[in-house]
Amino acid sequence: MTAVVVTAAVLLVVLGIKAVSGTQYGNSGSNPVTSVSTSATPNQIAISNFAFAPNVITVPVGTTITWINQDAVTHSIKSADFVSTDLAQGQSFQHTFKTAGTFEYSCSIHPSMPGKIIVQ
Repeated sequence: MTAVVVTAAVLLVVLGIKAVSGTQYGNSGSNPVTSVSTSATPNQIAISNFAFAPNVITVPVGTTITWINQDAVTHSIKSADFVSTDLAQGQSFQHTFKTAGTFEYSCSIHPSMPGKIIVQ
């Protein structure tokens, strides 16, 4: 009986450490999956939860923006000035803004996903 209590206590400690460390387990329970941040680094736009993050960004002329699809579904970027191919999860698209202006875009597959690049 004591061995069962000790084993249960050790298991609770291990699970508690995993919860604090931010590691999550998928459906199979065997492969750890780290959480994916939806925050973008400078000049990157994350596509996550059916939204662009950030959805408005201001950059200088000559900046290359990279969109990265973090969703499990396919997305694309469409503007009057540029169009991407369909982007599966993990794929990216880049565009260099060579002139000043405001460039509105959306996902051509999900038009309710707007975004805007302000180039100064």
